Amino acid sequence: MKHPVDAHVGKRIRHRRWMVGMTQQQLADKVGIKFQQIQKYETGMNRVSASRLWDVADALGVSISFFFEGLGDGQVAASYSQGDMMSDKEALELVRSYYAIPEAQRRRLFDLARVLSEAA
Repeated sequence: MKHPVDAHVGKRIRHRRWMVGMTQQQLADKVGIKFQQIQKYETGMNRVSASRLWDVADALGVSISFFFEGLGDGQVAASYSQGDMMSDKEALELVRSYYAIPEAQRRRLFDLARVLSEAA
């Protein structure tokens, strides 16, 4: 049975990998492991060792603390009972596309989305 912290770290690995547009194979090559191991990390089936997490953080351009953001005060249990929106490929693709838009246009799009969500 996977531990909620391992699942959380795996989701954060997948989230960051998607945000930088990297495939599992590319990340595995940078870290020096097989892509199947990345899959196991991302699903939380295998626990990531400290040294491997260091390598993954370096390859993804983040600090190790990035993988633990959102943990604490019972937030892990709550997020798993409600589902994780950022584990959805469509949501990640939307976020990546959103940040590819120039800032001025992105702000207008954000305002439009807020108005539409309030009207719904």
